[in-house]
Amino acid sequence: MARALVAYLARADVPARDALQTAIDALKLKLMLDDGYVPFESSGYLPRTLDGEDAGFTLRFRAADAPAPALAGALAARDVAIDLRWSGDVREEISALGVCAALAASFGALVVEAEKDTPLDAAKLKARAKAALEEI
Repeated sequence: MARALVAYLARADVPARDALQTAIDALKLKLMLDDGYVPFESSGYLPRTLDGEDAGFTLRFRAADAPAPALAGALAARDVAIDLRWSGDVREEISALGVCAALAASFGALVVEAEKDTPLDAAKLKARAKAALEEI
């Protein structure tokens, strides 16, 4: 799997910190967002913790660009893209997968691996996060 995901959402559906944390809590991943997370303002490395250990990743908000033809119809009104990137640390990967699973499950995000055209649904993202959690 690439070390980057893109979550596409409608601007009005981008959640505030507390709403996103509630959605993450429902996944039972022991993942905590940093209090500094502010939609559309946060950019760069954003600390997160996974079961008390550092699990941050890089996050960037941007306008959704013209998608690959395979995704054009699926994006519909999703005009915001959130880029999530991580290093080789499995905790960072779990964190990014968990955030994307929460965005997909609770806020209607369309999530794809960077540079790929195949959407990943919330169940698949959560399953990948849980499988990665078993590695640590």
